[in-house]
Amino acid sequence: MALTPQREQVLLSAARNRQMDLAVVLENVHDPHNISAVLRTCDAVGVYALYILLTDPEMHRKKIRMGKRSSAGARKWMHVFRYHDANKCFHDIRQRCTWIYGTGLDREEPSSFLEMDFTVPCALVFGNEKDGISSEVSAMCDGHFMIPQKGMVQSLNISVACGVTLFEVYRQRVRADMYGRAEDAPQTQEALRFFHERISSGATGRAVEERF
Repeated sequence: MALTPQREQVLLSAARNRQMDLAVVLENVHDPHNISAVLRTCDAVGVYALYILLTDPEMHRKKIRMGKRSSAGARKWMHVFRYHDANKCFHDIRQRCTWIYGTGLDREEPSSFLEMDFTVPCALVFGNEKDGISSEVSAMCDGHFMIPQKGMVQSLNISVACGVTLFEVYRQRVRADMYGRAEDAPQTQEALRFFHERISSGATGRAVEERF
C-alpha cells in the first residue's frame, strides 16, 4: 500500500517521539472504557507498549475488549500484550525497562509522582480502583509512587490516574530532550518499522497479543 508523502511524514513524526523504554501495566483492569482511555493517553505521550496483566484467576477467561470510539484507533499503533503470569510479564518488560514502579497509597511512604525520575527506562503499574495492585505485583516493583490529593476521597479513576502520571512523565522527558529524535536513531527506525508493519498487514489493532 503506497503512502502519500504527507502520511509518511505523520508516521515519521510519531516514530521520532515514540518512547521505546516506557511502558504501562494495568493489573486486573478489565473495563473496556478504562483500558481504551488509558491506551489513548499512552499513544498521545508516546508510550511503547501497554501490558494487561490479569493475576485474578476469575479474570483469566475474560475477553479483553476495547471500544472503537474511546480508543480512537490508538490501539492500532501500539503493542498491547495480555499476561496472566506476573513473573513472565515483568521478565519481558525488563528487556526494555530497567525500573518498574507501582502505584499504592497503602505502601510504606510512597514517593509523590512529582518527586520521581521518569526519564529512566521505566514501566508504570496501575491497579483497579477497588483493590489497587496486588501484594504479589507490589513486591516485584522497584518502588512505589502516589498522586498527592487534597480532597476527602483519596482515589482517582484508573484512566485519570494514569493520564495525570503520564503527562508528568511527558513533562520530564520533554525537559530532558527525549522527544524528537533524529530520523536515523535506532529507536526511531524501530518504531517506524512497526508502524509500516501494521499498515502492510492491515491490522486494525483489535487483537491483543497473548503471552500468558
